[in-house]
Amino acid sequence: MSLQSPIIGYTLGDQAGIGPEIIAKALPQLPQGAEYRLIGKTVHATPGKPDESTARAALEHLELAAEALRSGSIDAVVTAPVCKEGLHAVGFEFPGQTEFFAARLGVGENFAMCLTGRHLTVALGTIHEALNRVPKLLTTAELVRIGKLLADFLQRTGHTAPRIAVAALNPHAGEGGAFGREEIDTISPAVQQLQAALPSCSICGPCVPDCVYRDAVEGLYDAVLCPYHDQGLIPLKLVDFDNAVNVTLGLPRLRVSPDHGTAFNIAGKGIANPSSTIRAFELALKSVR
Repeated sequence: MSLQSPIIGYTLGDQAGIGPEIIAKALPQLPQGAEYRLIGKTVHATPGKPDESTARAALEHLELAAEALRSGSIDAVVTAPVCKEGLHAVGFEFPGQTEFFAARLGVGENFAMCLTGRHLTVALGTIHEALNRVPKLLTTAELVRIGKLLADFLQRTGHTAPRIAVAALNPHAGEGGAFGREEIDTISPAVQQLQAALPSCSICGPCVPDCVYRDAVEGLYDAVLCPYHDQGLIPLKLVDFDNAVNVTLGLPRLRVSPDHGTAFNIAGKGIANPSSTIRAFELALKSVR
């Protein structure tokens, strides 16, 4: 971290989208005592009409942000939404920003996606995969690895003794094997290994998935480790749609972004909601403090 005020960098994403608007709305509302630094430059863009120039600028700004994190010239970064289709058209080789930053910061495969809102925090055991692939991809080792990253993130953001629930894959947590053996063969061993490796944390599971998110929202857990994408994202977006933040776990310095897209359909209309962006900045600042 910088020796004086923490420095939080930010990018504007695809500037034909709502990125410039939500950043402009967010900055006046942010806490004092930090420097908020634009990464890259503004470019001419027609709201709602992305083109090659806005995609190339977005890609350049991601590269600059990754280099700033790697060099330590910023303490954390908030990235505004990008258009993956546009990025891929100009040579972007990654599924998304999560994988890009993991590669550029040299963490190998030891990263994960986490979404956190004011009421619920979820980490994902698998991300963008077909549902029928999840049981094969969900391994004890992966759950342990991601659980450790999640615990580290929670501790960095103020939870001294994190309480993590590990959600079951099958209905009713498998009913003792009647609905599948993943809870017995994969998830229970992961819970045991995580608890042994993280004695300062409380690790619970396999938890019945149709109840565990409600329990977390009511404060019984600080986060839920979910077996697949939609099991975590559906409850998160139900309770925290306007303030959820996407976090890349495993990076040496925090990268966060608002949990929504470029919204080209409303760009330039002045109606974009900056709540998620404001929370992204607040979380970045909390992590470095």
